[in-house]
Amino acid sequence: MVPHLVTALTGPINELEQRVLDSMPAIERWFRLEWMEHTPPFYSSVEVRNAGFKLAPVDTSLFPDGWNHLSPEMLPLAVQAAMAAIEKICPEARNLLLIPENRSTPTSYLASLAQLRRIFHMAGLNVRLGSIDPALKKTTTFELPGGESVTLEPVIRGKRRLGVKDFDPCTILLNNDLSAGVPGILEDIHEQYLLPPLHGGWPTRRKSKHAKCYEEVAKRMGKLLGVDPWLINPLFDRGARINPSNGAGLEQLSSQVDGLLAKIRRKYKEYGIKEKPFVVLKSDNAAHGLGPVMMRDAKELEALSGSLKNQATGSQAGGPADGILIQEGVLTRERLNDALAEPLVFMMDRYVVGGFYRIHAPGGDADNPAPTGASFVPLAFEQSTHLPQPGSKPGASVPNRFYMYGVVARLAMLAASYELEATDPDAENYE
Repeated sequence: MVPHLVTALTGPINELEQRVLDSMPAIERWFRLEWMEHTPPFYSSVEVRNAGFKLAPVDTSLFPDGWNHLSPEMLPLAVQAAMAAIEKICPEARNLLLIPENRSTPTSYLASLAQLRRIFHMAGLNVRLGSIDPALKKTTTFELPGGESVTLEPVIRGKRRLGVKDFDPCTILLNNDLSAGVPGILEDIHEQYLLPPLHGGWPTRRKSKHAKCYEEVAKRMGKLLGVDPWLINPLFDRGARINPSNGAGLEQLSSQVDGLLAKIRRKYKEYGIKEKPFVVLKSDNAAHGLGPVMMRDAKELEALSGSLKNQATGSQAGGPADGILIQEGVLTRERLNDALAEPLVFMMDRYVVGGFYRIHAPGGDADNPAPTGASFVPLAFEQSTHLPQPGSKPGASVPNRFYMYGVVARLAMLAASYELEATDPDAENYE
């Protein structure tokens, strides 16, 4: 069963779907030319929201987990993409070291690691899991439902290389977003490929930088399709930093929230949308602890001022944050048995390799899909994002919808490649 849209406002999204299908050769050529000039992230996942009147990404991860939720039918795509990605970086690669998050090990995350291990094993690599968590002192095996197991080994650092006991990898794959900072054990590594690069972690990344890069590619795609780029782009602003001692910055932040809401209202009026717009506030640096906080009026900032001052300055996260991202809220209008369904699209190298829906408990609001007690039930995409069905009536074809998701997700992936290039400390254009 595939989630369905529950909104009468399907005109713009159906027109967008038709434009995307009609322009498929031009879209694929455009992406192909972009990848000749830019290097895609090694892997990524993108959260997409389908409001029925616009389709936009709201979050891009460069260290994705949830690989265990991909359907078995999608596994060959992931293996082929892994082969292409490894061949591009290190054709003679034999050993890969996978470094997981430093955190508790819930079964779902361990299952994701097991699936990643399986993908790279089938791509022709020996794979071991090496932990940089100081709390892991010895090799530990975790049993998974179904009889599979995952073994984490303490990483061993040599003078110039990283590995685990009796295992010397040529490629190191991070599945750790480095939100606690870049540990010294990962720095100054020579003669080994570290993927993604350290500046892809949250000590360097800023959501506002990604949003700016995405805005650029969305405008170019909008021009290619002949549509308003707003239909695929959430408006945003980089909010003021807040002084924890005196609250300085709250007034400016309030003005920015008001300004962004006014822009959204104008767009809603243009398209005849009757919903009340909202924005979402997030820490610009995901390593620190704000949000997401939804608001429909800047006056709501006053009630949040105490927690905003604490969270936005990192006093609850061990360090100063770097501002706030104010992002246009995008409704989710997809349902599965009355429960909210949010699509996530997974990519490796430049290829879409599958995705799934995150299902929330019935009773949540379309614009606030995580009420207390929400449960998350994975639902794999049932069909490939690569095989649309030209000629189908807009809004009626699941493959066409998935193809459209794949286009938007690849735009976010391209934006991430722009972002990584701009923040590369070894590049001439480093900002």
